[in-house]
Amino acid sequence: MSPAATALKHHTLSVLVENKAGVLTRVASLFARRGFNIYSLAVAPTDDERFSRITIVVDVESKPLEQITKQLNKLVNVVEINELAPDESVERELVLLSVRADAGGSRGQVIELVQVFEGKIVDVGPEKLTIMLAGTPQKVDDFEELMRPYGIVEVQRTGRVALPKLERQAPRLRSVSGKVG
Repeated sequence: MSPAATALKHHTLSVLVENKAGVLTRVASLFARRGFNIYSLAVAPTDDERFSRITIVVDVESKPLEQITKQLNKLVNVVEINELAPDESVERELVLLSVRADAGGSRGQVIELVQVFEGKIVDVGPEKLTIMLAGTPQKVDDFEELMRPYGIVEVQRTGRVALPKLERQAPRLRSVSGKVG
């Protein structure tokens, strides 16, 4: 699927919730009851232990996102909801991938691709390598596709995590004028 098609079909929500038992279940159940397909789900505590951030990538091809955000806002433990547009956010994903790479010819090629993609080899066996790679969802997709011909043995992806891009306005410079002479 092309990145443009994925961008149109999926929306990323960043949901700040109270860090309490059962919150994730209530949020996921809400999506299931409304018939929304969760494409990716990642959750972890924030820097404030009272809160967790749930990053949800949801398939909204046939239903409006507004409906689900209104329902999420009604949940007691939901503090804040932000939709993160791809061009206004930083998205990353982690993949652990075991691939066939014998000590002969293919191992060197796989190692070279890992280096090009700025990944890391985290486990080595006689005929397989386990690789860790973090990057944009597209980078992870591209890497996984390049590994397929070598023979992917196992793959585990974390799902997307995302934050809004930082403001980039530079402070105004003062004009200093003076007479030279």
